[in-house]
Amino acid sequence: MNKGPLASLKIVEFSGLGPAPLAGQLLADLGAEVTTVDRKPVVQDPTDINRRGKQSVVLDLKSDAGIAAAGDLVAKSDVLIEGFRPGVMERLGLGPETCPDNLIYARMTGWGQAGPWAHVAGHDINYLGLTGALHAMGTGDAPPVPPLNLVADYGGGTMFLIFGILSAVIERGVTGKGQVVDAAMVDGVPAMMGLIHTMLAQGSWTEDRASNWLDGAAPFYRCYACADGGFVAVGALEPQFFAILLEKLGLPAAYVKDQNDRSNWPARSAEFATVFASRSRDDWAQIFAGTDACVTPVLSFSEAAGHPHMAQRENLIHREGVLQAAPAPRFRPLKPTAN
Repeated sequence: MNKGPLASLKIVEFSGLGPAPLAGQLLADLGAEVTTVDRKPVVQDPTDINRRGKQSVVLDLKSDAGIAAAGDLVAKSDVLIEGFRPGVMERLGLGPETCPDNLIYARMTGWGQAGPWAHVAGHDINYLGLTGALHAMGTGDAPPVPPLNLVADYGGGTMFLIFGILSAVIERGVTGKGQVVDAAMVDGVPAMMGLIHTMLAQGSWTEDRASNWLDGAAPFYRCYACADGGFVAVGALEPQFFAILLEKLGLPAAYVKDQNDRSNWPARSAEFATVFASRSRDDWAQIFAGTDACVTPVLSFSEAAGHPHMAQRENLIHREGVLQAAPAPRFRPLKPTAN
């Protein structure tokens, strides 16, 4: 029985932390057969969501037998995923040069396989710091704020690793040849910044933090505190949506005319803040529910699953009592199957 669109794919993942295990999990969610190579027995733990859908093989990679067994496993796989520093797999005797010609060898690092810092330790915040993106995050009067580890580790890392793997799978279907996928977070993050780089080039974005359209400076694209200590997220970028926002807040409709005049943003933000502070978060959620004002409550992790939209889509589920995301994206037949 086909478990998903990637059910024909066999993947061996050398266990690690962060972006590579998430890539393996997401590929397993879509049906791929993912086997992790572990150095010691793994106790099945339902709270370790990145191991969802995977098998585990314990191998001693410091022994000849362990290396031989790993090589056999790789030879039977379509894709190898590893997230070590450059050169580690080569020293184990498991580098690309030892692998079958049709293998897709997917390498996940922060700095990349080459460059002056290729062998230096780092984490999401460091990789993000070199791209320019971290400099743009947070308020203008405080140090930049790290966006959890979502942007470099998982946006610029995991997603580009998966993008590279699946691109290589398509290319192999044409040529029969595998290749190395060098996925680096310092490459992936800038690749996601096309809009920002465009606005920089056009002079509509400045390098001053919290002074731009999408970084919290605009009164119509930021979060506001409510009377109960909760928050709402406002994203009324387009004038027609901004007009609805103004109507629901009881503010002058004429504000639409100079919506993008940055000189009035500080005063307008203060005015919006006063209005939002007059009601609770859930009051505002009810007022804006079903409208195109682009206003939503800011929910905690524990609240998110209970929101009516999230609950109906069941995109947050419980497995063995552990809250986690359901597999994504979803697939359905192009055309309904006739009965």
